[in-house]
Amino acid sequence: MVVEDDPLIQTIVEEALAEGGFQPELASSGEEALTLLQSEETKYHALITDVNLTGAATGWDVARRARELNPHIPVVYMTGAAADEWPSLGVPNTILLQKPFAPAQVVTAISQLLNQVPPVHE
Repeated sequence: MVVEDDPLIQTIVEEALAEGGFQPELASSGEEALTLLQSEETKYHALITDVNLTGAATGWDVARRARELNPHIPVVYMTGAAADEWPSLGVPNTILLQKPFAPAQVVTAISQLLNQVPPVHE
């Protein structure tokens, strides 16, 4: 899931992920992302979220809820101004991309985190 309220950045990230073999689903606000996560908590394999979103829920909030639903979900944060808050507000074992970044950096970051996820035993 990609959570980004800027349509241009949303498109860039979506295209980069699609070219990298991923199937991104988009949310334009923290509230929309939280609704999607809670309705289909097993559907999402990773979360890429902007930190500063319009509305009440921030990217920090979305990531915390995603981790409550799935403790191993990989999280990549994107921010232009909130990098200094990452150590205190971010969930552990995440990557933070400082805007502007190259689209390929998103694919590299999420791939790196997905490779660290423990296998699911059924």
